[in-house]
Amino acid sequence: MEGKLTRSKSNRMLAGVLGGLSEYFKIDVTLLRIVFVVLTIPVSPLILVYLAAIFIMPNERRMDS
Repeated sequence: MEGKLTRSKSNRMLAGVLGGLSEYFKIDVTLLRIVFVVLTIPVSPLILVYLAAIFIMPNERRMDS
């Protein structure tokens, strides 16, 4: 695990939380999204965790070239 945990600007569907997690842990974002949806159905508090992460995780900084 390298770098900081940030919300992704380039790999986002809603707020970039899962994209940021996939970049941080170097796992496929599609797999992470599927696991999130499967776990969200029986574990509805996971939605609250996602919403909290939107506000806690900073946005990714872009290096302008």
